Amino acid sequence: MQSAASTPAPDWLAVPADANDLVPGVWPASARRDDGVLSLGGVSAAELVREFGTPVVVLDEGEVRRRASDIRAAFDVAAAQHGTTARVYYAGKAFLSIAVARWVTEEGLSLDVCTGGELEVALAAGVEPSRMGFHGNNKSVAELERGVETGIGTIIIDSLIEIERLAAITARTGARQRVMLRVNSGVHAETHDFLATAHEDQKFGLPLSAASAAVARIREVPGLEFAGLHCHIGSQIFGVAGFRESASRVLDLHAELLIDGDVPQLNLGGGFGIAYTRADDPTPIGALAEGIVSAVAEGCAARGIPLPALSFEPGRAIVGNAGVTLYEVGTIKEVELEAGSRRYVSVDGGMSDNARTALYGAQYSARLASREGTGDPVLSRVVGRHCESGDIVVDHEYLPDDVAPGDLLAVPVTGAYCAPLSSNYNHVPRPPVVAVRDGAARVIVRGETIADLLSRDPGADGN
Repeated sequence: MQSAASTPAPDWLAVPADANDLVPGVWPASARRDDGVLSLGGVSAAELVREFGTPVVVLDEGEVRRRASDIRAAFDVAAAQHGTTARVYYAGKAFLSIAVARWVTEEGLSLDVCTGGELEVALAAGVEPSRMGFHGNNKSVAELERGVETGIGTIIIDSLIEIERLAAITARTGARQRVMLRVNSGVHAETHDFLATAHEDQKFGLPLSAASAAVARIREVPGLEFAGLHCHIGSQIFGVAGFRESASRVLDLHAELLIDGDVPQLNLGGGFGIAYTRADDPTPIGALAEGIVSAVAEGCAARGIPLPALSFEPGRAIVGNAGVTLYEVGTIKEVELEAGSRRYVSVDGGMSDNARTALYGAQYSARLASREGTGDPVLSRVVGRHCESGDIVVDHEYLPDDVAPGDLLAVPVTGAYCAPLSSNYNHVPRPPVVAVRDGAARVIVRGETIADLLSRDPGADGN
């Protein structure tokens, strides 16, 4: 085995004292080893694979519910301390199914959707439309009509064109629709680069300089009720600095808009960071809630304006750490490098079930799931089965050097933005999503088969 000093491991990845450990905060709270075998929600990985095969996405229902409840409570407490209220929206784009929509709303959350498909899933789950927000930079007329028809709580307007589309819809139907306007504050929280300009080079929202005229137009439309401003500064955000700066800029506009009418609500987005590896140190949710709400309260006091009702969108923070994907190890090979060597561990999934590594360079962890390894930690790269050199599941990880074909490998923090981004690349069927809780497992999204893929091809019927 190459020593840690001679391998091309990144600086943030240390050689673990135990290559079988389950790092708290990365794995669901229910994750443990029973006789060396990983269990989730009281169900062993071996049992899950016997029943559902591999790959399989395992979602810990208890973890989702706990995080939803904790985040809602944290913002309720922070808002109450400053004399206002807070609403928390679950981001359907992170992962949405009928079951998950029911879990989060039962825990007191509202729900964001951004397409007609997500809206229909939420309606099928029985979510009250008044508890939904409808996002998206290119909502079709049909989608807007459906949202208005169902009585959706808020449509977040993303462009001037949407104002006119909604004006026509409400005039034709006689409906009155509550709306917010999405604005760009010019704050890039991903890099904490607080740019002076309010014009961001991105597809969402309007620059602050164009917002006043847009709100004036919204207020002219009889069928539209202006509810306030919405601003989202990014995703996987640690700390409150970006939120404080963004709130300060948006509150200047908020105060200006109050001169001509009510601005009852402010949505500061979210995108709160979570731990994907032991190197990540996310801000505790209580500190985030208090820090952000305090910043808004201070900003309102400084401007002599009332504190509006607040809303937030935690994003992956609710469902991300609840997900674990189980794979079977196939082939293993050693690759010699100038500064040592790297072991390539191939699994039976890949970028078709987790595109984030290829898309964003996302970092993940991995552990043996069917047993505890007995070998020394060796630098490994977990790769998929697809015909792409960029088909990487876990870029850098130390795994026991006795990992072998047939072992089960678990990759945590796959609850958000993995199943929703999945594909059939190379005609690989998408895996099932299985919920676990209190020792029981059930399918909440069926996996696909080759027959499912062929059913979409008319040539299979001789056509």
